[in-house]
Amino acid sequence: MKVNVLVDSCGWIEYFGGGPLADKYEPYAAKANRGTHYTPAIILYEVFKRMSKLDDKKALKACASIISSTKVIPVDENVALLAADMSMKYGLSMADAIIKATADLCQAKIVTSDEHLGKLKGVQLIK
Repeated sequence: MKVNVLVDSCGWIEYFGGGPLADKYEPYAAKANRGTHYTPAIILYEVFKRMSKLDDKKALKACASIISSTKVIPVDENVALLAADMSMKYGLSMADAIIKATADLCQAKIVTSDEHLGKLKGVQLIK
């Protein structure tokens, strides 16, 4: 059975930055592909901004290659309206609401260490 996955920004940053939770994200990040992995465009912004600060060109290139192998989802009308609803309903920030809305529209499980998302249905919290 195919399981759709959305790795949150913190997961990609842990994985590419070699953080303490990198090994727990490895099974999801290493298998990233367009068939099962989805990435909201806002995650690209968050990850590339953070990884660029590390000034590690090799990690940034690997990051770009792997994340680009997922299906990148733009913020369109459907995502924006659902995200606004989720933001109000769950008290989420704009980025978290866009991530949750994208996951729901793609029927994907969110893999994250973000406590704000971790309390929601369809989320696997990694600690």
